[in-house]
Amino acid sequence: MVNPDDIAAALGRPTPASSSAEYAQWTYWISGAELLIKAEAARRGTTVAALDDATVTYVVTEAVKAQVLHPDDATQVTVSVDDGSTSRSYRSGTGGVSIRAEWWGLLWPSLASDSFTITPAAEPDPATPGALAWL
Repeated sequence: MVNPDDIAAALGRPTPASSSAEYAQWTYWISGAELLIKAEAARRGTTVAALDDATVTYVVTEAVKAQVLHPDDATQVTVSVDDGSTSRSYRSGTGGVSIRAEWWGLLWPSLASDSFTITPAAEPDPATPGALAWL
């Protein structure tokens, strides 16, 4: 299905050499994303083969692309004033490839209808004779 050439195309850069660690890492992440989709399909009583190929390819490619760009979602903020500076790092990543909720929704559009919406509505209580007699 997806291969490192697809990831490179999505990133707009050349494919790493097949003997490189980066190529091996991309291949590992592709397998991980495919495994997540396979596990979810099994949980839903279906198979990956039953899903739209183009959608699966898109979701795997986007998940791996996101992982390549932000492998640990680390952010470093540096503030400099005159001769001094301070830095702070924030991390919130999963540490592995993950599939966002909107991508799951592409694979299983019924996910959107599986959620619920609470619509505020009220109906007046039925009037009972004499209920307002005290007015």
